[in-house]
Amino acid sequence: MGGTEARDGKGAAASAGGAGDADGPGGPPAPGGTADGTKIPAALTTPRGRRPVVAALMLGMALAAIDGTIVSTAVPQIVGDLGGFTVFSWLFSGYLLAVTVTLPVYGKLSDTFGRKPVLIAGIILFLAGSLLCAAAWNMAALIAFRVIQGLGGGALQGTVQTIAADLYPLKERPRIQAKLSTVWATSAVAGPVVGGLLAGYADWRWIFLINLPVGAVALWLVVRHLHEPARPRPKTRPRIDWAGALAVFATGTLLLTALVQGGVAWPWLSAPSLGLFAASAALAALTVAIERRAAEPIIPGWVWRRRTIASVNLALGAMGLLMVAPTVFLPTYAQSVLGLGPIAAGFVLSVMTLSWPVSAALSDRVYNRIGFRLTAIIGMSAALLILLAFPLLPYPGEPWQPALIMLLLGAALGLFQLPLIVGVQSTVGWAERGTTTASVLFCRQVGQSIGAAVFGAVANSVLAARLLDAPAPGLPDDLDAVARALEDPGALSAAATDHLRRAVDAAVDYVYIGAAGAAALALLALVVLAPRRFPVISEAVITEAAITETGDSPDAR
Repeated sequence: MGGTEARDGKGAAASAGGAGDADGPGGPPAPGGTADGTKIPAALTTPRGRRPVVAALMLGMALAAIDGTIVSTAVPQIVGDLGGFTVFSWLFSGYLLAVTVTLPVYGKLSDTFGRKPVLIAGIILFLAGSLLCAAAWNMAALIAFRVIQGLGGGALQGTVQTIAADLYPLKERPRIQAKLSTVWATSAVAGPVVGGLLAGYADWRWIFLINLPVGAVALWLVVRHLHEPARPRPKTRPRIDWAGALAVFATGTLLLTALVQGGVAWPWLSAPSLGLFAASAALAALTVAIERRAAEPIIPGWVWRRRTIASVNLALGAMGLLMVAPTVFLPTYAQSVLGLGPIAAGFVLSVMTLSWPVSAALSDRVYNRIGFRLTAIIGMSAALLILLAFPLLPYPGEPWQPALIMLLLGAALGLFQLPLIVGVQSTVGWAERGTTTASVLFCRQVGQSIGAAVFGAVANSVLAARLLDAPAPGLPDDLDAVARALEDPGALSAAATDHLRRAVDAAVDYVYIGAAGAAALALLALVVLAPRRFPVISEAVITEAAITETGDSPDAR
């Protein structure tokens, strides 16, 4: 990209045009342009111009985050109205699949055609899916429309993060990323509460209708205020790798279906599971072959050939894996073991959203001194110790104890995730930032899917083993059924209730031990693969690359 390499954090960036900090070339750019005098739109340089765009990004992030969880507490009302109890889990799986498998596609499209058209298309698609969901006449239709929502949600997630990096220089980027992290965490935790209120006091269809005014405001702000730098028309017409996009989509769909439904809809070693895994492996090989021959592949090989990007992808994939423990299993622990209600159980989890954005916002003070890699290593090392502390909690314990664990875990993960995202975005120019950001988010999403499958199997196997010597016959032996049984303790004897609670406690303890193992994998990826200093490109080069395409590849540096 005609870029220069520099130390991350506050290291010096030596370039042909002069020396400057890695955060910017020799000080802040002149109003309306870069330090070298290149003119760029005001929306990218002045706080007044950026403010409405940031508002649009936060609204878009809220839409994508809340729709991943808002449906959960409204399932009884939805099933009661539409039927389809045996397939309702696809309301979540379908949305997750569509978001995950489209992230790489949207990342490449945003690098090719610009962020604005991709974000506008994503918002329109998301709102169309929301309107269709509200008008669904049966469960099959609702699931299909949730997939359409997910297709828009994939564009929202990846493009919002990419535009945030485009708008702010390295020195200011932690602030906007902390805001987006706060919106994401708050929306994800608030989703079930909002869904329950709407389903209980209005109608479940309002869960989707409320997206329309919020999305309309975000769409107007993007159309009105987001101004991308004008780029010269390329010498050759951009080629869209539709074959690669279809192959990526098909491979991801089969693999995530196997992970999400395995052990739930069918046993892990059954013909459907084995067939899906075999088909996904065959499609993965076909995808690699297609991408190697494509002129402009959806997932370029350099994403995995560059140590910095590959190590961050693996580390954040491991973080997605470990995040399943608190987000999926902690609410069950709080209700089944501690005896809390749904709202109180949600509070135990939500305290993590208090410390995460604060830690993320302050992380620049750390990585500016010691670098991105070492900051992330410190954060994940702390997370590893905190996860290992969870099984040491007493039984049944007090609610403040797991809440304190989550508060500390949020602080540790904020110190881990944001430096890696900011760091890896700062190692590429404009024309590669969308693809890079999408690859990071894609790996994190895949990690969450793998974690849900693996830790679900771990929890159920521990429960089954603990219930072999149960004091009463006929007790349930999977986590969901145990949680439902404990909601009506009057139907069980005191001994049976205590045995079930202890079994859930043991199952969640093993899940947290597994999450600690995922934290160790993240550390291994950073220690072994990540370079000691991220090759940060100076801000002058990044901004200039957004305006004048050089056609050079960083691999040629």
